Amino acid sequence: MGTILPVESDQATPALLHQTSRILRAGGCLVIPTFGLYGMAANAFDERAVRRLFAIKERPLTNPILLLIQDQDAVNTLVTHIPAAATALMEHLWPGKLTLVFEAAPCIPEIITAGTGKVGLRVPAHPVTRAITGAVPFPITGTSANISRDPGVSTVKALNPRIIEGADLIIDAGQLKGDTGSTVVDVTCTPPRILRQGSTPARDIFTILGISL
Repeated sequence: MGTILPVESDQATPALLHQTSRILRAGGCLVIPTFGLYGMAANAFDERAVRRLFAIKERPLTNPILLLIQDQDAVNTLVTHIPAAATALMEHLWPGKLTLVFEAAPCIPEIITAGTGKVGLRVPAHPVTRAITGAVPFPITGTSANISRDPGVSTVKALNPRIIEGADLIIDAGQLKGDTGSTVVDVTCTPPRILRQGSTPARDIFTILGISL
């Protein structure tokens, strides 16, 4: 069973970053706070760790999984092309509740893309999780901390016991804001296409892109 570690909602201490980095580098899994819901993090480049995460969540391997990164600069090595529309959205809405889907670079494991050749990236808005992404030299997974087909949770006490048992460390940042998760936009097509409507309104995206509703 994973250790539950209470933290200040906006503070990632050096000790916390050392602990989370050690777990991620060793192939472990974390429960982490994002802006609205809790998520599960593993080293995206460690296929064994990602497979373990899929097993904990009972998630089908046919489902791609999004990645969390520290900042916009981290996109460069993870994708094959950054369209102008993607740059505009990143500059206006990152860090935040927006996942952008790019053509994946060859370094992205197929288990992440589920064979689609595409990868979803997001810079998390929660300061603790964003600090964690900056403490390791690889992207981390950002899937929700739930059993597949169950709703996401905004408190650690609402986690499914199987998530708590499967994770190595659960970072408890208290009550999160809830909501519907990130909006997912495919920027590999012109114009970009909203794949999932989430917390970032479509009107905000279309305004940035100069597209009339």
